[in-house]
Amino acid sequence: MAQDYDSPRNKDEDEESLQALGKSSQNSATDMDDDENAIAEDYELPGADLSNEDASVTVIPMQGDEFICSECFLVKHRSQLAYTTPDGQPVCKECAA
Repeated sequence: MAQDYDSPRNKDEDEESLQALGKSSQNSATDMDDDENAIAEDYELPGADLSNEDASVTVIPMQGDEFICSECFLVKHRSQLAYTTPDGQPVCKECAA
């Protein structure tokens, strides 16, 4: 059915529809808050106290074919070596770019 948008509106219908929208948005907002709280309980915050936790990480010493980049300080394979500075410091390809 075609709607005549130029005709005057009925104020009662507008108020009823606004009230209905307000009620439905309040209900959905409380549902959303509950969901957010449930999700937030599953995450650990970055500043959490982990002093009683044991780290199970095996540290492997640097290999003979690796170097530490003097720019980013990451251990890289020698295939990533871009150049060596005049004072002998290696620089990786990523930092040289």
